[in-house]
Amino acid sequence: MKLDYVPLLRVQRELHDIPRGRDRFREYLRTIWGPADADVELIPLLLMNPMGKDHVAARLDALLALDADGVAARTAQEAADRLAAEPGECKLALVVADDLMGGWTNRYDYEYELRFGSGQQGRRFWGIIGVLWSSEAPTERAVREAVLMAAHRVQYMRQHGRARTLRDMLVQEGRVMAAAGCAGPVLDAEDLAYTREVVAPFLGAGDKRTAIECLFGDAAGRTLGFTPRGLSPWAGLALALHDARRDAMP
Repeated sequence: MKLDYVPLLRVQRELHDIPRGRDRFREYLRTIWGPADADVELIPLLLMNPMGKDHVAARLDALLALDADGVAARTAQEAADRLAAEPGECKLALVVADDLMGGWTNRYDYEYELRFGSGQQGRRFWGIIGVLWSSEAPTERAVREAVLMAAHRVQYMRQHGRARTLRDMLVQEGRVMAAAGCAGPVLDAEDLAYTREVVAPFLGAGDKRTAIECLFGDAAGRTLGFTPRGLSPWAGLALALHDARRDAMP
């Protein structure tokens, strides 16, 4: 698969130079939809918070300082080399989503859509979108993981189709995170065993609520008014990554 990295971090930062208000929002819309050629519409920017506050600008400054676009472009080429047997060509971009103070961004709802729903494909298929979060300190590892997970996820979904049940979601994300070399999430052996026991009755469930409760844990569920299951943060995803690494061992 050929990947064409489109640098958008500076575009996002320049939007934050405009004072928050109507003028910024209008420029945001012009930036996304202004070009007449549909091939250059900047669909990934729909994931950013156009009214982001100073903390988002600070995150973007930090990303630009560590040359995150350069890191992402090199990582995209690495992903393309890994996925050379996969046909086709896609654009790829990074966006900072504001889960810290963005009133319309619930981190876990976004996470679900990006991993399993329409979010990964965009409202029309723009390409591959890697997401960084305003609540997390920017690092080169975070940039690499965002790019590699997004690329491997698209490849996995092309081969296996969309995950329909919690069991499918666990397998998909475990393999994607393992392929991307993700450092976490990680749980100790006791918590892994407990998580496996808790999620087992729900493996056939296909609804978003159950998936969020089991994959992201109680803290995530509380932000949406969901049922606590006694699970640690990111518990299901930690179990998925553990099992994928175990299954890949010779």
